[in-house]
Amino acid sequence: MNLNKVMLIGRVGKDPEINYIKEDVPVVRFSMATNESYKTKEGEWRDITEWHNIIAWRQIAKYCDNNIKKGMLIFVEGKLQTRQWEGQDGIKRYSTDIIVDQVRLLEKKQDSGAPLPEEELPPAKQETENKKNDDDSFLNEEPSSNNNNKNDDLPF
Repeated sequence: MNLNKVMLIGRVGKDPEINYIKEDVPVVRFSMATNESYKTKEGEWRDITEWHNIIAWRQIAKYCDNNIKKGMLIFVEGKLQTRQWEGQDGIKRYSTDIIVDQVRLLEKKQDSGAPLPEEELPPAKQETENKKNDDDSFLNEEPSSNNNNKNDDLPF
């Protein structure tokens, strides 16, 4: 069995550029950055930024063109595809692209900078917010006084 699947969360590097291969077949391209931080042996924090070429077709391309702007935090899911061509200088060139089949907005910037009303959040974000509120209910409960449970393996 084989699997070619990519899932990324990152920031859009430039506004999507849309082209039409045929009258009814749009394709959109844009770049996306993902960041990783790590601590060196000397205790210094280092950031690594990876840039990804994102390509979307048809309805997803139209969605990206209408809704995605530079700097937005998004989630993409798709597959890797490597292209090869020969440049004008005769040297073989390669490019690895992510062909997306799913895009989700994780943040939408407004001019005021205020958070979005709940009805404007993407569905996945609404579910997360609702679940978070439900999961916080235990914070208001009193702690139980039943500390005599001999079946737990906690060291205290």
